[in-house]
Amino acid sequence: MKLKKLELVNFRNYKDLDLNFNSNKILIVGKNARGKTNILESIYYLSSLKSHRAKTENELIYWGESVANLKLNFEKDNNDSKLEIILNPPKKKILKVNEIKKNKYSEFISQLKTVNFEVDDLLLLRGTPENRREWLDLAINQIYSAYYDRLNKYNKIKQQKINYLKNSKVLTFDANLFDVYNSQMAIAGSNILYLRLKFLKEIIKYAKIMHKNIACDEELDIVYNSTILGDIFLDENYILPGINEIVEIYNQKLEEKRELELLRLQSLVGVHRDDISYFINNIDSKKFASQGQQRTIVLSLKLAQVNLINEKTGYNPILLLDDVLAELDDLRQSYLLETINENIQTIISSVDTYQFDKKYLKNVQIFNINDKILK
Repeated sequence: MKLKKLELVNFRNYKDLDLNFNSNKILIVGKNARGKTNILESIYYLSSLKSHRAKTENELIYWGESVANLKLNFEKDNNDSKLEIILNPPKKKILKVNEIKKNKYSEFISQLKTVNFEVDDLLLLRGTPENRREWLDLAINQIYSAYYDRLNKYNKIKQQKINYLKNSKVLTFDANLFDVYNSQMAIAGSNILYLRLKFLKEIIKYAKIMHKNIACDEELDIVYNSTILGDIFLDENYILPGINEIVEIYNQKLEEKRELELLRLQSLVGVHRDDISYFINNIDSKKFASQGQQRTIVLSLKLAQVNLINEKTGYNPILLLDDVLAELDDLRQSYLLETINENIQTIISSVDTYQFDKKYLKNVQIFNINDKILK
């Protein structure tokens, strides 16, 4: 995959932006608060319909305007492809692939593969379980396109169950209906759990290698903290349980928590409450890892994600690096830049070019931002 042209109208601080990409190595350089991150955010949004910086669509639209338009031309399978998003809240966003309107989000976000690495990712280990689940879900969806629909279905069932629990004090409680919700949650949740375990088993083989190359005496391990199956140590030798086996255990756990859920009016078990733990030499990184060790883990995961996307889909994803070099020491900076495959189109934002050596700057396309004007 290779980006060719980006057009933004009324997106963030850009009234009208038109960028043509002609290199695999692209630098967006400028002072802080000038709009570097907004460009990378727009590309990531076109691939995932997600923004880590905006809580509502209104925040993505230029101040005082009501409609924003994002267009991206890119090369895929030696063919030209085009994505377009029209934001006009509170109306539903309009999504187009090659000028054809798409009603399902899953049909849109399956088109472009990206791996986004930003400063906030360096806090992934110290963040909340929700932060870690969000990264996991987005990463899985880059490889298994059906995952988004399954996750969306699960969240709808979960919310219906929670609403029913909250209304159970004023409505006549129907035990059979409650059992239906639990049964549906078990089936949908088991499919999600299976794909999460499958993905983590696949990515850890790359992450271990990446991590070992930076921190020679440290061993990285991943444990998935499941409210259904317990803590699961993931490696290449882990044998995935079958879907039917997970469904059976899922139903058992829901039954065990039945009375407590009715008492607390909450959904207490399921994939929406799971977490991920990262260990360095058998020590929990959330509690004891230094900042350098945490950065190494996140860096290893992101680069592993790039490799896994290529292995599973045959595509090289677009790598978006948003001002992360400033947060990495010289060793990690060098490793990151040297590890990136030249066939992977990489867009990096930075305040200047001084932290890049002459070798990397060769054949780099540089956009300089000055008062929202790109040169």
